[in-house]
Amino acid sequence: MKILLIEDDREAAEYLEKALTEAGHTTHVAGDGETGFALADSGDYDVLIVDRMLPRRDGLSVIAGLRARGSETPVLILSALGEVDDRVTGLRAGGDDYLTKPFAFSELLARIEVLKRRAGAKDVETVYRAGDLELDRLSHTVRRSGREITLQPREFRLLEYLMRHAGQVVTRTMLLENVWDYHFDPQTNVIDVHVSRLRGKIEKGFDKPILHTVRGAGYMLRAG
Repeated sequence: MKILLIEDDREAAEYLEKALTEAGHTTHVAGDGETGFALADSGDYDVLIVDRMLPRRDGLSVIAGLRARGSETPVLILSALGEVDDRVTGLRAGGDDYLTKPFAFSELLARIEVLKRRAGAKDVETVYRAGDLELDRLSHTVRRSGREITLQPREFRLLEYLMRHAGQVVTRTMLLENVWDYHFDPQTNVIDVHVSRLRGKIEKGFDKPILHTVRGAGYMLRAG
């Protein structure tokens, strides 16, 4: 996904740019409203993430200006202003979603994925595939090369998340927040243990590895 982040807080922008890139997205950053408007108006972006309070041109003005020019690119507004009236004002200015600071990165990631899905008017996927590995969310089954693999509930959730992000690096933080619902690091080897068990089940007896460790970053599900 190609994302434009318009955020004047340099530290926050650098953190989000790094995190979004690690999640597999191409991310461009603008540090003020005028620059952001120019990039958004001329670029082909899938989603815009716009801070509300910006120098040179505020975020709501950027969004309203883009809508006036016919832009339909989904916009997620970021703001420390979290009252109902603030959110309503942001949505009426042309925002598609509104996220109040501070926030968990996993929630931001989920929201931009939803915005992209809505924009593409795509059906929600129920079957994920990576090479000869297949996971069916409805029947709660996993098969590789046609052979059924039995997983425990947590292993199934872990594999589902990895398959949803196949070909992308999935960090430890992303797994803790999305598979274990932790918003802190419990300082245990729970992820390592479950990944090891899952790897054994989906790779044992097959020729090629599919679940790879990316040293210093996390894990990646990739066929071949």
